[in-house]
Amino acid sequence: MRILLIGAGGVGAAVTAIAARRRFVERLVVADVQLARAEKAVAATGDPRFVAARVDASDEAAVGALLGEHGCTVLLNATDPRFVMPLFRAALSAGVDYLDMAMSLSRPHPEEPHRRTGVKLGDEQFALAGHWEAAGRLALVGMGVEPGLSDVFARYAADHLFAEIDELGVRDGANLAVRGHDFAPSFSIWTTIEECLNPPVIWERDRGWFTTEPFSEPEVFDFPERIGPVECVNVEHEEVVLMPRWVDARRVTFKYGLGTEFIDVLKALHKTGLDSTNPVRVGDVEVAPRDVVAAALPDPAGLGELMTGKTCAGLWVRGTGRDGNPREVYLYHVVDNAWSMTEYGTQAVVWQTAVNPVVALELLATGRWQGAGVLGPEAFDAVPFLDLLTAYGSPWGMREGG
Repeated sequence: MRILLIGAGGVGAAVTAIAARRRFVERLVVADVQLARAEKAVAATGDPRFVAARVDASDEAAVGALLGEHGCTVLLNATDPRFVMPLFRAALSAGVDYLDMAMSLSRPHPEEPHRRTGVKLGDEQFALAGHWEAAGRLALVGMGVEPGLSDVFARYAADHLFAEIDELGVRDGANLAVRGHDFAPSFSIWTTIEECLNPPVIWERDRGWFTTEPFSEPEVFDFPERIGPVECVNVEHEEVVLMPRWVDARRVTFKYGLGTEFIDVLKALHKTGLDSTNPVRVGDVEVAPRDVVAAALPDPAGLGELMTGKTCAGLWVRGTGRDGNPREVYLYHVVDNAWSMTEYGTQAVVWQTAVNPVVALELLATGRWQGAGVLGPEAFDAVPFLDLLTAYGSPWGMREGG
């Protein structure tokens, strides 16, 4: 498989490190607007199959030319969600397959943002599904860890564990700490602000998709492998718009363990307008406040040596088991930062995100997964994915009782 990877930040560099160990990769072109960043990711592997290139992710023509230059058959998008649509369109125009880990951006309802959906995550991509089907090409969307692995878990639960599902509840948490920093997000702050301050989406069979206020419905969830109890709140996320399309359930939710301090910081950014993506003039330049916040904080990719603890992504499922009795399970994947740093030199959160698209690419390369159109991970058999994830050295787990 010949792959064009766009984005050589923390997740992109982790994708490169993971893919270097897999034989299915014939060529991996690592491209970034900052050529030095792409070159660093390639050099770290020492693999002659990998090459670096410079490209602006918003330039569809340039992306298409790069795909053609290297004969790539798939585009893997490891940029932030602002660039989903230009890369999505570039892949469609070039006649290649496409994968991403975050979907096209939402826009809140103009009048009732905390009750009704406006433009949902991924709506712009699903609007072009017919074009992808007609072209016979696959756009596999939301194939990171969240969204991504949790969606695979939803398919597995529906096919193998439950006769009826009452609720699919994504629950993510961690006990990570960053030495020497009072506030240092382990993932892109740009994306985190977008997810956490937009109205969260919930799906119910009788109501369809609807929204609520940010940080609503707090609950304490006990995470496995000694992470322990963490307060989780509703956050806007792609799983809620993906799972109901392929998995039958009465309710779908996403809650994330942010912590009181993190929530307070996000609320302060919102109150002061520092979450805005609209440029403001400062002296002789115009800059988006959110970009300033991102530039002022440490790069998540460089925090690994300062981090301790584990991160957990998982899906809590409640319903009726195959034996007809009530059942609750928590399907999960835990990564210890000490392990990911020792094994790959990559901090846990970005490694956990990066491993899943590489697994998916290998399944596509070997023909275990096949499809055309705009599809989520739920559209595919979960067992080959979970088996291969374990073969990568990062097994998943299941806890009875939620």
